[in-house]
Amino acid sequence: MSERILLVDDEPHIISSLQRLLRNGLKDAAGERYTVECFTDATEALERAGQYVFALAISDHRMPGMTGVEFLSKLRHVQPDCGRIILSGYADLNGLIAAINEAEIARFISKPWADFDLLSAVRQVLRVRELTLENQRLADQVRQQRGVLSAQEAELRRLERLEPGITHVKWGSDGSFILEDPGEVAM
Repeated sequence: MSERILLVDDEPHIISSLQRLLRNGLKDAAGERYTVECFTDATEALERAGQYVFALAISDHRMPGMTGVEFLSKLRHVQPDCGRIILSGYADLNGLIAAINEAEIARFISKPWADFDLLSAVRQVLRVRELTLENQRLADQVRQQRGVLSAQEAELRRLERLEPGITHVKWGSDGSFILEDPGEVAM
């Protein structure tokens, strides 16, 4: 199973160019091509991120409905381990500061981009993510050996990295899972 990259831009030709570049110019550690999923709507991309783990998200900065900073900030809460890059055709210092502070982006890349530079930045972000995940795994292993972290807690962390949100399921007394709070009133 190959890792996934999420692309979000309201311009279809930008999506096509990025998708082609990433599919043809990038391979994961196992030598497989990344699965590249593309969206022109940030809300739909967030819904998808609730279903699948993404190694990297690349978003346009200025989009209708939701800016790239807003999108990547929300994505950071859903998938904190996902690498985040913003693309922008505008030199916007306030946007760059917000992207760094709110969305904790790894890179801010200007449009138009040079293919080599974009691929180098993407590879670097993916490598940092890979090393961070490995460090987390090793730290959890040490905590478990020292008795600071239980085997159950370590497994919950591992599952959360594989399927974001899976550890936040509400369970009923009969062992069933609760889809919505019965105390909430649907509007």
